[in-house]
Amino acid sequence: MKVHLSNYAYLRNFSVFLNGFDPSDPTKLEITTNDNWIAVHPAILTVVAALGLNLPSENITFDEITARSGYYLDRMGLFDILHKPSPFTIAYHEAAWRFIPLTQIKTQEEQSKFISEMVPLLHLDPKKADAIKYTVGELVRNVLEHANAPNGAIVAAQYSQKSNVIRLGICDTGMGIKSSLAHTWRGRAQDDLSAIKWALVPGVSGTTMREGGTAENAGAGLFFVKSISMLTRDYFVVYSGSGVYRLLKRRSDVQSVRLRADPDEDKHAETDSAPFFPGTLVAIDISVDKIEEFASLLEAIRMAYSSAVQARRKARYKRPRFI
Repeated sequence: MKVHLSNYAYLRNFSVFLNGFDPSDPTKLEITTNDNWIAVHPAILTVVAALGLNLPSENITFDEITARSGYYLDRMGLFDILHKPSPFTIAYHEAAWRFIPLTQIKTQEEQSKFISEMVPLLHLDPKKADAIKYTVGELVRNVLEHANAPNGAIVAAQYSQKSNVIRLGICDTGMGIKSSLAHTWRGRAQDDLSAIKWALVPGVSGTTMREGGTAENAGAGLFFVKSISMLTRDYFVVYSGSGVYRLLKRRSDVQSVRLRADPDEDKHAETDSAPFFPGTLVAIDISVDKIEEFASLLEAIRMAYSSAVQARRKARYKRPRFI
């Protein structure tokens, strides 16, 4: 496998990362970097870390890092998590840099500890932190309960003070969304892209074909997270297998935002011919200043979820009328 860390790879131009990703040889991982500058979304680093954790350290190589910003890889914990020596010597201080380095989460206890430590590290306003904690909790829970990923979830985040945006990525190398849905929704998960889009529909769970899921799993996680992105008008990406669904940024001059049950109705980009990724990546940008009081934010999402599930139940069980 080959991964290139470029000078500009964020969710708005996710294709930059895809163009530099070659998964053809899964026995090794070669990491190259831009010569002058490295600027990548934390989600990209979670992909690199997740891929590397499946390999012995000696099968992972870095090219010579000449970019001055290369220390970012060290500060985000990439060398540590891959058990590779860092070419940088950095005096570590309190994490006022507002980031969360690459973190591996394999148990619910580790998930709870991570979420409790996340808010102080990012220096978030407690009134606006609940949306971030909820997002991370839902996505990590999905990995632990459904992905069948021996290495668990890899999480990283960064806060940009200039743009007031949280950039977050959660990745695993488990079975992928298509396999997760295959035994209950085979007809809806015929390829990776259709599986991703079906997983975004409210009330779809990989554990049952029942509308609205079960009491333990309501099939709401990805829909809720996508809805948070919709309401804050930011980017959202799901990458699994060869499928990529990328929610595009919405206009800020439009006052109201409609939460749609069908992901095809949202402004987005998609492909089912991306380099094959053996697992799932979910990445999101959240504008902090656009997060409303979490209770009202969550209520709006719940209302959209409930309405969508009821409509699908009605359509599914509606009987034909004969004259």
